[in-house]
Amino acid sequence: MATIYEVSKLAGVSLATVSRVINNTVPVREATKLKVEAAMRELGYRPNSVAQSLASNRSNSIGILVSELGGPFYGELLSRIEAEFRAAGKHVIIAAGHSDAALERDSIEFLQSRSCDGLILHVESVDDEYLCKLAESGLPFVLINRMVEGIADRCVTLDNERGGYLATEHLLQQGHRDIAYIAGPMWKHDSQERYKGHQDALKDFGVAENPALFFEGDFQETGGVNGLNHLLKQGAPFSALVCGNDEMASGAITVAHEVGLEIPEQLAVIGFDNINFSHYTYPKLTTIDYPVAEIGQMAARWILKRVYHRPIDELKAVFTPELIVRDST
Repeated sequence: MATIYEVSKLAGVSLATVSRVINNTVPVREATKLKVEAAMRELGYRPNSVAQSLASNRSNSIGILVSELGGPFYGELLSRIEAEFRAAGKHVIIAAGHSDAALERDSIEFLQSRSCDGLILHVESVDDEYLCKLAESGLPFVLINRMVEGIADRCVTLDNERGGYLATEHLLQQGHRDIAYIAGPMWKHDSQERYKGHQDALKDFGVAENPALFFEGDFQETGGVNGLNHLLKQGAPFSALVCGNDEMASGAITVAHEVGLEIPEQLAVIGFDNINFSHYTYPKLTTIDYPVAEIGQMAARWILKRVYHRPIDELKAVFTPELIVRDST
């Protein structure tokens, strides 16, 4: 196995210079860096990761905590974050909190115990006070899909309230007035914000909200299935349906087909997220675009800038949703 001494000799530079190139701690002239990297490739030299961590006081690993590991939303989020860090020569450690406060705290402590240089957190159950105290402790972390007062500079999120407004406004502009709503779990911040946007749109158009046309779902296909079945049993007429995410919208569309409702002629349906399969439902799903990949990328760039001091010019905190009109409305 080649040694750092052999790399130094072949490249014709000092041991200190080789160390600087490997650990990226001090700027090195580009020509010198290329010479050292060429020598490492020729000799098949692989730096010792433990030694690198000791030398740079960095593990070059980032912890990511998300609510779930399955589903198209989290898959796209994690893929973009990992790709951004891989391109920067960093590695990720992933944990799941399952929307449980105790599990979320335990997972954060686990990631800290793995000497992660920073954390990306998609947490739903730990309270704002806990997150503010975590920030006061000096832990470098960025929060996804949640805005917390006092640590707004650590948050990368979507204007969910605006997205909820756009969804209902689209249906109202089409002439619908009897509009049903299937929400995500109402203890979740994004569910509350999307529903508030829905309510605000109804008010702006002078439409009274009918409590019989509301159902609290679970952000899964089953929530859409159970939701539409429940709404149909209420006896209150409705010509349009807003769903808190695309997965519930797909479940609702399945039920609509089963009971013989033509979409959009008899029931217009709109979702939220614009995940991949929304292009493939029948009919194709009108939805609100949640740029989850871009938000994941921005969170990764926050870490690269704040922790690794990479020259990244602009960090965006709040993304704006967009209406994507397809065939279901």
